[in-house]
Amino acid sequence: MQTWSCPKCGRTFKKQNQSHYCGKAPETIDAYIVSQPEEIQPYLRAVRKAIKEAIPEAEEKISWSMPTFWKKHNLIQFAGFKNHIGLYPGPEAVEQFAEQLKDYKTSKGTIQFPYKKPIPLELIAGIAAWCYETGNHP
Repeated sequence: MQTWSCPKCGRTFKKQNQSHYCGKAPETIDAYIVSQPEEIQPYLRAVRKAIKEAIPEAEEKISWSMPTFWKKHNLIQFAGFKNHIGLYPGPEAVEQFAEQLKDYKTSKGTIQFPYKKPIPLELIAGIAAWCYETGNHP
């Protein structure tokens, strides 16, 4: 299997040009967002706002190098990628919202919202609220 090494930091990955952080990961969600490509920053801000409005009691932090909403444990996380926003609400949430997520790529605990479609902010807010209310988490 061929691997790729980042010319900046030297880390090795299976995928060519794998998205990653060279050096220290950002310490705040604001720092995370501004470290992403400019064209995806509005999507990240919108997802953050939707989650924050749905669960204002949750604390914002970085966990696993991703924006995280936390209340005694990780409730929900999100991240920007080349072609989509990744949402990480945990497997129970993906199962609970399966019908509304049928048009999106999902896997155990993960949902991909492609940039080429409108980001379903109300759905994301509903998933975040469900995670908060039920205590289910990634």
